Amino acid sequence: MPSTRYDAADSADDTRVEGANVDAGGHDGTGMRIGIVVSRFNDIISTRLLAGAAGALRELGLSDGDVAVIWVPGAFEIPIAARELAKGGSVDAVVCLGAVIRGDTPHFDYVAGEAAHGVASVHVTTGIPATFGVLTVDSIEQATDRAGGKYGNKGAEAAVAAVEMVSLLRELREAGEGARGSTS
Repeated sequence: MPSTRYDAADSADDTRVEGANVDAGGHDGTGMRIGIVVSRFNDIISTRLLAGAAGALRELGLSDGDVAVIWVPGAFEIPIAARELAKGGSVDAVVCLGAVIRGDTPHFDYVAGEAAHGVASVHVTTGIPATFGVLTVDSIEQATDRAGGKYGNKGAEAAVAAVEMVSLLRELREAGEGARGSTS
């Protein structure tokens, strides 16, 4: 499996804007608390996504005690568990993992769409980042390719995004507090 390490210096030139202050978040997860909500449905894929996410979080400085894993029946149930984790105040971000594989009925469209909408609503309504590592694919082969196969591990990518967003939000909130605290 390719490394999930993300070096901010590698993309520093891409994030710089002449004359502007740029915040992009960092990749040091030390001291962060991350919740991972995982769908049991299609668990042959979701367990690989979970392994990728857990590995990435370790690489980014989180210890096993900093990560809570919650299993839910399917992708449709991910948003409610993610919301409860976010509202509970015990995590800094929630990583949502699962796989919805297209079949011969429109069931895929309903489940995939509601899972995506529900996860998006978590961070909008709670202020806690919720990243979307739920594969929405046409075949088991496509899912395998994205769960540690030739296209990497989307669980690892969702975990890295969670750490980056926690870091970015901390930067933005600290900057906002500094601006409110200054007297001009």
